[in-house]
Amino acid sequence: MSAHRWWPAVLAGAAIATPALAGPLTYDEALAKALASAPALAAADLKTEAARRSAPAAGRLPDPQLKLGVENYPVSGPMAGRFGADQMTMATVGVMQEIPNGARRRAEIAGARAEVASAQAGRRMTAREVRTDAALAWLDLYYAEARLRALDAVLTELQPLWEAAPSGVASGSSRPAAALGPVRQRAELLDQRDELAAAARRAQAELTRWTGDAAPGPSGAPPVVALDPDRLRAELDRHSALAGYAADAQKASAAVALASADKRPDWAVELGYGRRDPMFGDMVSAGLTVRVPLFPGRRQDPLIAARRADRARVDVERELAARELRSRLEAELADHVMHHDQWVRTRDVVAPAARQQADLETASYAAGRAGLTDVLQAFTELAQARLTLLEREAAVARDAVRITLTYGADAS
Repeated sequence: MSAHRWWPAVLAGAAIATPALAGPLTYDEALAKALASAPALAAADLKTEAARRSAPAAGRLPDPQLKLGVENYPVSGPMAGRFGADQMTMATVGVMQEIPNGARRRAEIAGARAEVASAQAGRRMTAREVRTDAALAWLDLYYAEARLRALDAVLTELQPLWEAAPSGVASGSSRPAAALGPVRQRAELLDQRDELAAAARRAQAELTRWTGDAAPGPSGAPPVVALDPDRLRAELDRHSALAGYAADAQKASAAVALASADKRPDWAVELGYGRRDPMFGDMVSAGLTVRVPLFPGRRQDPLIAARRADRARVDVERELAARELRSRLEAELADHVMHHDQWVRTRDVVAPAARQQADLETASYAAGRAGLTDVLQAFTELAQARLTLLEREAAVARDAVRITLTYGADAS
């Protein structure tokens, strides 16, 4: 593995602090920018790299120990305090090497590999969340601006009618109180416009969070996503959220193996050299140390049982997560069907009826058979129908994108 593989993640993290140029972004461009600049992904890349780099050290022998000392130095009697006076006194130098049993070393290697798998699963889950949140932020901004444009168009259509209301009162064709209705309607529509403008600014801020652009804007049309419920259900077993539990199961199994390895003896070998007075001669010593796992029922067995319980817990939690994932998918698919039906009904029935009503009231007003208040009310209802149509279209688009990105297969 190249020693510089971690540099892209570091550079991606550093790029976050660099001001980005603002500009319109297509849906695909917004997702690509989010994946390239998200701090969470940079952190996940570094975590994965750390796990990969630490893995080769697992299962290795411990460092040897250098031993220096003085043995049999007299501290009492006629030779006290004299180094070479006693033939047993010597300066020693030695080396000791601990040798853990093979099962322990294999368990450490398995644990290190499981850490890498866990980091990789976490990275895939993070990438899924970044894509989903960036996609929804783009859609929110696109439809917030579309609703704002739709309301502005209605306000422009209503402006001549609002201006005509006072003249109707002055000419005596309308009651004085009739002039107050248009004032109230206009104020309500302007309040609604303020709310839509604030929603657009919030959506823009959210898109800035994911893309890094200072003032991003949507470009192009939203994606056309065709949901395939059967395919989504089939892909759930390979979902990155469940892959994380598979990595946890590997770690738990490695912990069981490591606890079981404590029941096997570990070894240590030692070699020493003793330097004495030349008249006595030097000495060499060698030794073997064995750790004897006595009383496993009180020491090792309880820890093994605890690690096995942890391993079983991971399987139960994975099943719980899988059931929750399936339940959420079915619930969101049901909501999508409802939102789609409501959008189609608004598109095919409600909006055309509101447009026709506004046209008929305008014609009746021109023929003197309807009052200005009736025309204004019809156009106000047309505005609400247009906004409702866009809101329901946005709900359908958000459903399709969120469900596909949340429950579909991981992007390559």
